[in-house]
Amino acid sequence: MSEEYTIEEGKFLVRIAREAVETYVKERKKIDPPNNTPPKLWEKRGVFVTLKKYPSMDLRGCIGRPYPTMPLVQATIESAIDSAVNDPRFTSVRPEELPNLVVEVSILTLPQEVKVKNPKEYLEKVKIGRDGIIVEWSMGAGLLLPQVPVEEKWDVEEYLSYGCLKAGAPPDLWLTERIKLYTFQAVVFEEGKPYGEVRRKELEC
Repeated sequence: MSEEYTIEEGKFLVRIAREAVETYVKERKKIDPPNNTPPKLWEKRGVFVTLKKYPSMDLRGCIGRPYPTMPLVQATIESAIDSAVNDPRFTSVRPEELPNLVVEVSILTLPQEVKVKNPKEYLEKVKIGRDGIIVEWSMGAGLLLPQVPVEEKWDVEEYLSYGCLKAGAPPDLWLTERIKLYTFQAVVFEEGKPYGEVRRKELEC
């Protein structure tokens, strides 16, 4: 990723994401960015917030803003709340679940279209552990964060196929010229356990 974030900035975002989730789930109130927000976090960036059950680490919610349309701190708050109550794959998080959730924040680079003459070139241009993907076609789009294929132990072909499925397309549509593929990178910060120490997640495959 071209721009780095310090562990202190990562901790700040993860903690503000948790506060946003807890305040909204308990009180149905949206928090404002705090006055002590580091200046860098007011820059516009794409971001995703992921909630996982602890200790199973099963997904509980994941929503974000792939494009830099609002300040990072504000986008983190909005995405955290959406992950808790607006992910269509899950019911809304209940207050009693909060002590058993871990929070993960992924700060995204601007997605860039991958240009190829032959779709099979995608296999060489997409790198597991580095690239997140957006698959776009006539009926919609789907996004997968770069940590997903690492966690799922997918190869690039599986990754592209699941990206198509996420977009609501047949899994082999990436082999045609009917999709546009975009890649992006991410810096990921996560809690090791609920309310635990925040660390940078290494996306090694």
